[in-house]
Amino acid sequence: MAHPLMAQLMELAAPLAHDVGLEIVDAVFQTNQSPPVLRIDVRNLHQEDTGLDDCERLSNALTEVLDELDLIPDAYVLEVSSPGLSDILTSDRDFLVFKGFPVEVQLSQPHKNKQTWQGSLVGRDEQALLLNLKGRPVKIPRALIRSVQLSREEA
Repeated sequence: MAHPLMAQLMELAAPLAHDVGLEIVDAVFQTNQSPPVLRIDVRNLHQEDTGLDDCERLSNALTEVLDELDLIPDAYVLEVSSPGLSDILTSDRDFLVFKGFPVEVQLSQPHKNKQTWQGSLVGRDEQALLLNLKGRPVKIPRALIRSVQLSREEA
């Protein structure tokens, strides 16, 4: 369960991240740590890699706002970092960057009698994910998709 302050913290952090050319991909407030840790994972919107300078820019901007508003009254640690490379595709950018890569698609229910599909990623639009299965195009309705993950096997 998310910490009650997370919605308010994200409302503050998201525009600050955008202003410095970043997007927030994950955030968590770990109150089981001593002191608690507010961890924010970011991705650079304009280049493939997210560097230390990117994280520092957001950290400085967010620290200033959080200190001014005093939303978190007790001591805490702010960590801004890159999420690293994930093999699960979620954002529009992921689907553009990994076009042509082999993927495995897990569905919530079978489509054309299959619940798991493997193929080369062709693209994604509002309605469907398009795969290439050995030269044969297949459209999978987005509403059925549970996850899309990079595959280590050739499609």
